[in-house]
Amino acid sequence: MAGDFIRVKCNDCENEQIVFGNASTTVNCAVCGTTLATPTGGQAEIPHDIVETVDAR
Repeated sequence: MAGDFIRVKCNDCENEQIVFGNASTTVNCAVCGTTLATPTGGQAEIPHDIVETVDAR
């Protein structure tokens, strides 16, 4: 698989959410709406705390 899933902790509301590391669209927090990941054409820019990388199955 070309990319990993990443558990990200929102800096505003501390919600943890899983996002795709190579996200092609903007990913917002499901609780407060803060932008968690911004696409860059490759690895997404994630300005929040990365809790863990989820293993591919």
